[in-house]
Amino acid sequence: MSDVPPPGRDFASIYQATISPLRRYLARLLGNTPEAQDVAHDAYLRVYPNGSQSNADQPEAVLYTTARRLAINRLKRRSIAPFDANPSALETSASAAPGVAQQVMARQELNLLQTAIAELPDGCRAVLLLRKVELLSHREIAARLGIAVSTVEKQHARALRLLRAALPADLSGRENPPAPAAQRKAGS
Repeated sequence: MSDVPPPGRDFASIYQATISPLRRYLARLLGNTPEAQDVAHDAYLRVYPNGSQSNADQPEAVLYTTARRLAINRLKRRSIAPFDANPSALETSASAAPGVAQQVMARQELNLLQTAIAELPDGCRAVLLLRKVELLSHREIAARLGIAVSTVEKQHARALRLLRAALPADLSGRENPPAPAAQRKAGS
């Protein structure tokens, strides 16, 4: 037997004849054109290592069988560990979730807020919770508690003022917190 391939059956001619139909077949199978191109490339590398002629009588059949098996393996891997190959999706999904440090800080801030709310006078706490948690209007709060609307407004304002005083400046939203008394005396 001779190592010379039959005319018209060299790698280049088989590649030109099969690349487009193979990619379309794989794109239908995988549902992803870029992934189909990758699988087609891998199939050619397996069937025609180093660009040499395959010894198969029907190299197209071997190529399609290899490509189909590679595609099935990709589909199995995708079902086990789904992965989006879109890099921009990776960046946004990675940054969307808060980190451990942010979660710990958020829990600490929540605990501080809950403690400060629990220390409010009963009337102020009731008005604040009805306004901020149940999202009731001042008029609805007055009707529910059986008090005047002006009393609701005053207790709501007082509750907010007491919370601002009880919470650290960065948590209460103040930009320039007042200096502690010891610092003011030292600066004088």
